[in-house]
Amino acid sequence: QLQFVASGGGSVQPGGSLRLSCAASGAHSGLQLEFFTIAWFRQAPGKEREGIACIQNSDGSLYYGDSVKGRFIISRDNAKNTMYLDMKNLRPEDTGVYYCAADGRSWYPPSECAQYEYKYEGPGTQVTVSS
Repeated sequence: QLQFVASGGGSVQPGGSLRLSCAASGAHSGLQLEFFTIAWFRQAPGKEREGIACIQNSDGSLYYGDSVKGRFIISRDNAKNTMYLDMKNLRPEDTGVYYCAADGRSWYPPSECAQYEYKYEGPGTQVTVSS
């Protein structure tokens, strides 16, 4: 069972930056994050859940939603079994609960990776962008 410990959320002013982290446990049973497709989802108040970024396990292809493209970067550190979401130029509409996720599947085209429910998901961390 892959489990996550999330960190890095908080409150920031518009234009600010945050880094979200999800440290995965389960390496002792062979569940290395590097072998999974990883993704970040978010849910804003009163809105549907949105997949915003993915890295596919099949070929490393990246996907970013239009709302975050050019501002957010998804990455992982295999040695630390940890995934990240670096967010810059944050806007009030980025406010929401952010979830990290991992799944053994991969999708084509890459944009499909943001459309499905993942097998493993982190607990969520709140990001608030407000002046």
